[in-house]
Amino acid sequence: MSGGGDAGRAGLATPADRAALLALRHRVFVEEQGVPVELEQDELDVGAVHAVARDGEGRVVGTGRLLLDPGGGARIGRMAVAGDARGTGIGAAVLAVLEAAAADAGRRRVTLHAQVQAIGFYRRAGYDQEEGEPFDDAGIPHVAMSKVLS
Repeated sequence: MSGGGDAGRAGLATPADRAALLALRHRVFVEEQGVPVELEQDELDVGAVHAVARDGEGRVVGTGRLLLDPGGGARIGRMAVAGDARGTGIGAAVLAVLEAAAADAGRRRVTLHAQVQAIGFYRRAGYDQEEGEPFDDAGIPHVAMSKVLS
């Protein structure tokens, strides 16, 4: 699969996608990365904008969420891609959907907390690392990053 073809399979999630999105996040964060199950889901999921990506068979292989702060902020998080779909452009497609949703909501800048091992992915997507040392989030080192939307 190429990155260009995957973008057509990513879009905004519907309520019908919720169970599949949460199952993917559980596999990636809890089972693969050891995030405590009680930290993976939170109250912010309910009001968030979620993106979904599917493979050619319709299986959910990517997701992420966008939190829109009433004060004008926008934060992307919970980015997850199924192991067998990594490196195919799915993550970039999900990120693009979330950035477009932020822009559509009038936001001109988005922030995120990137796992240290994913810094290169976000840099390639135009994100800059903020000042400061890596910090722990759910037992995984993260850094703050941001991007100005065009």
